[in-house]
Amino acid sequence: MRAPFSALARDLLAFTLPQRCPGCGDPADPARLLCEACLARIPRLDTALCVRCLAAEREGAGCLVHAGFAARAAWIYDERAALVVHALKYGERPGLAEALGGVMAGALAPGYRPDLVVDVPLHRTRRRERGYNQAAALADALAKTIAAPRLAGALTRTRSTRAQARLGPAERRRNISGAFRVEHPAAFKGRSVLLVDDVLTTGATLESALAALAATGAVATAVTLAWAA
Repeated sequence: MRAPFSALARDLLAFTLPQRCPGCGDPADPARLLCEACLARIPRLDTALCVRCLAAEREGAGCLVHAGFAARAAWIYDERAALVVHALKYGERPGLAEALGGVMAGALAPGYRPDLVVDVPLHRTRRRERGYNQAAALADALAKTIAAPRLAGALTRTRSTRAQARLGPAERRRNISGAFRVEHPAAFKGRSVLLVDDVLTTGATLESALAALAATGAVATAVTLAWAA
């Protein structure tokens, strides 16, 4: 019962106390966490990155070799983006994803609308510990924003992996290699698929997930909320 009571306490505090932006202390909308000024100061990324190149510790921008491994990010990870990501991922604030769907939609090419929107899954053990999958929450909000079909559970983790945040680039790639399986792969052949995650770091997770989608014949690309360069 601890999680429901803590959620209720947070809701009551949000109702009775004014939300202050953790970036500057000014008033802020609780649904966005940061005030408009701090949100506007987060750097934007205006180019696609190749996650296969990033995972191999090469330059990620401008790759013309690895079709099907492109990713876009709405933000370049800074201290303000970190506040939002941490609250969404570890602070029991999945409701922040609703407003972030519009932020992520702005990173996509104009007019792009995939056949399916899918999320990078957590292993069931970690999903149970956290209580939700932040990538799934972002995928739900983004699909709603761009009016694209959302397919939950399309990807599953075949095994539990070590936390990527604690590993170096080479270790991340070994850790996540082959960790994803596409459910009902025949349904993906020839379809455009948008894969959603919260943060792009070394590219290893998205490379593995996109490889699993590519093996089905899907035409996949990825988008994340932030890129931790």
